[in-house]
Amino acid sequence: MKKRLLHILLLFGWLVLLQSCNSSAEKVEVESPVEEEYYEFKALNLTPHQLNATILLPDETANIGASTVPEIKHELDGFKWEITVGPNFHLIIEDFGDNKKMVQVEKNRMAELAMFDVKYLIDTEDLILYERTLLVDGEKSAPKSVGLKHHSYHVYGQTTIDGFTYVFRSRDEGYEKRIIDLMAKTIRSVKENK
Repeated sequence: MKKRLLHILLLFGWLVLLQSCNSSAEKVEVESPVEEEYYEFKALNLTPHQLNATILLPDETANIGASTVPEIKHELDGFKWEITVGPNFHLIIEDFGDNKKMVQVEKNRMAELAMFDVKYLIDTEDLILYERTLLVDGEKSAPKSVGLKHHSYHVYGQTTIDGFTYVFRSRDEGYEKRIIDLMAKTIRSVKENK
């Protein structure tokens, strides 16, 4: 009888210990601030450039050749901004006013381009990240030494600032995946200034 009671107590103690380990692991995950994901980023207030938002951009520790000072091109009262952070990060922002479905418009545009195969790696209502492969005629008959595959990665997102839709996108030529992943994080970081 004492052995059974001892086994039951040990089993109960083991279950309590297991539960406390699980709940502490969950607490670490839940309590971790979102900002930790952006430890290689710096905040940039775009209000002086006629855009009432703050965006997080990769800093010099992101290892993309980023300069310490982002360059912003914007014409006074214009509808387009270009943010360059070093030679490998060029983000384009465009004001589309009341058009709330710009990501879907871009997906429709990509579907009409017969010269590309598009594979969506992130596909949400407000953000797409995709790999685009150039389709080449005569690929089967080309010598193996000819590099015909051309892959590029692109990101396209939208957010609402002061009631207007703004598109944040990579340049038309795209970038390598590592840069596009950083751009996607940048786009998700956009917050309207209150």
